[in-house]
Amino acid sequence: MDLAKHYLENARFELARLKKLAEGAMAQLPDEAAFHRSLDAESNSVAVLIQHLSGNMVSRFTDFLLSDGEKPQRQRDREFESSPARTREELMAMWERGFACASESLDSLAPGDLDRTLLIRGEEHTVTEALQRHLVHCAYHVGQIVMLAKHLAASRWKSLSIPRGKSQDSVGRYKKL
Repeated sequence: MDLAKHYLENARFELARLKKLAEGAMAQLPDEAAFHRSLDAESNSVAVLIQHLSGNMVSRFTDFLLSDGEKPQRQRDREFESSPARTREELMAMWERGFACASESLDSLAPGDLDRTLLIRGEEHTVTEALQRHLVHCAYHVGQIVMLAKHLAASRWKSLSIPRGKSQDSVGRYKKL
């Protein structure tokens, strides 16, 4: 088995899985206004998390191997500002743009690229380290989206994985997208 090829395939799979998980959660938000609700003044709304993840992916994966992953035009702090006038459609377009940028870069990589070095905020990373950093960051925020959507959907929530009390029914269900 070619470990580098397997790693790239798995990174693509996990990125797609995280996207699908978050979209399953966002689809259960009770209304458009729920995209902009947060638990408190220090918490992020789903809209803010979308803005941040999209901004991060566009910055990191544009010219992925050629330029620092923190682009000068990125305004990270603005990603965390609430924009209540932004519609669900606008937010989902941002979401798609970020994931498309990341997916296109991942698709362009060859196994031999994993040992190459790139910069993120002036700090050297191998491509493997940069991809791991991204997947962990993405998973962190997707978990926040799922938790917030579950809270806002309340009793209408439909499990995105194994429902409580159904663990035995799911043995062997984990499969590739």
